[in-house]
Formats: sequence, structure tokens, C-alpha cells
Amino acid sequence: MTRQIIARRENSPPGGPRGRPGRACRRGLLGAAAVIALAGGGAGVAAAAPGAESPGTTQANVAVSSAIALTGLTPSFTLTGVPGATVTGLGAVTMKVTTNNLAGYAVTVQSASATMDAAASGNADSVPIGALSVRETATTTFGALSSTAAQTVHTQSTRSAEGGDSLSNDYQVVIPFVNEDTYTATLNYIATTL
Repeated sequence: MTRQIIARRENSPPGGPRGRPGRACRRGLLGAAAVIALAGGGAGVAAAAPGAESPGTTQANVAVSSAIALTGLTPSFTLTGVPGATVTGLGAVTMKVTTNNLAGYAVTVQSASATMDAAASGNADSVPIGALSVRETATTTFGALSSTAAQTVHTQSTRSAEGGDSLSNDYQVVIPFVNEDTYTATLNYIATTL
């Protein structure tokens, strides 16, 4: 009895080099179908039903800073008289101060120069700024102006009205013996929060 010996290469699949192409093809088609089914199933799970909600919250903040404004300041005023006279201008300067500062505010005035200088060319005379004094309207005491120190003409410990506080100052001058002329100085007003 003769036996047939079949030689097989190492690492080759059983059944010869060709193997079983039908089975491999079926496995490939089944794998592709499973991937498609999984992808389609995943898409179906991720879709939200109509009317579904996902709530969330945020916090709104409005940060309000302190502010102050001095507006409507009288641009100029004139006190007229002769040497030796004391001349008073009631309500000579008006202004409005608006602030939301709860601690209140103060208003001061200070001269930019030590003298009121003559307008006419060649007039060497001047009026010392201390000859001019100021007070808040409806108060009693005048304070001499200075170029080195400010005079307080209003103070309060509360914020202003929403539309601002209307303020007024009276001025008084003791006219010295100087030439006939108009003498001028710049007065600087400052409103400051307390």
C-alpha cells in the first residue's frame, strides 16, 4: 500500500496557500456590516428628542464707579466801584455739582495768581487777591481769596440730587487806591468727593 506524502510550507494556512476564500470574504462583509450598524446605532442614541432642554445659569453684574462733575460754572463776573468802596455781588457765581458719592463732596476756589492784573497796557497797578473774598450764598462769613490756599465754598456729607445740586457764591471786594481800569484774576473751582 502506497502512502502519499504532501509537503506543506511552514506558516502556510491549512488547506494550502489559497485557504478558503469564501469564508474570508464572508467574514469581511459581516465585519463591515457590524461597523455600519454600530455607527448608525450611535447616531440614533445621540439625537435629542424634540423639546428636550438643558438648563444653565450665569450671573449678571453692573459695577458702578464713583463720579463727580462740576458744570455750568459762571464764566466771569464784575464788581464795580470806586477806590475805598466795599462792593458785594450776591450770587455772582453759580454752578451745579453732580455726584453719586455717598460720603458727599466739597467745593473749593483758589486764585491762580497773587494779584488781579490791569487790562490796560502800561498800567502797572494791580489789586491784591486778598482784597477779594468769597462765601457760599446764604452764609454769613466771607473768606479772603489766596493763590496758595483754597477757600471752601460748599461741603456736604451726602451725595447730590440725581440732577445735580445748584450752588451759588457771593463775592466781595474792598477796592484799593488804583488807576481806573478792569483788574482780572483767574479763579479755579474744584469739586472733590469726600
